[in-house]
Amino acid sequence: VQLQASGGGLVQAGGSLRLSCAASGRSFSSYRVGWFRQAPGKEREFVAAIIWSGGSTFHANSVVGRFTISRDNAKNTVYLQMNSLKPEDTAVYYCAAARGGNVYYTRSYDYWGQGTLVTVSS
Repeated sequence: VQLQASGGGLVQAGGSLRLSCAASGRSFSSYRVGWFRQAPGKEREFVAAIIWSGGSTFHANSVVGRFTISRDNAKNTVYLQMNSLKPEDTAVYYCAAARGGNVYYTRSYDYWGQGTLVTVSS
């Protein structure tokens, strides 16, 4: 599975962005797809995940109520809608796909996209 993340950019605090993660080479249908982020000097952290089959979603406490993960079956794409952005949301955002395992852990993921930079100005 090859993953292509897009949609990052520069936005003011309080603004919104929508990230996309498109898969090629294979359908997402048997995978769990997650978004992680990594700020400079910090470890990569879990943001949100969706289990394609059934559509269960998971969100980090820090983004609950602001970010929403969703999927488009026809486009084989996962989205991360980010609202009410804060400067502390600034990071490179990565999408990843896992065959199984705990969606919160980076080690569960088998495939990673290249990352897209989100910068939130105050």
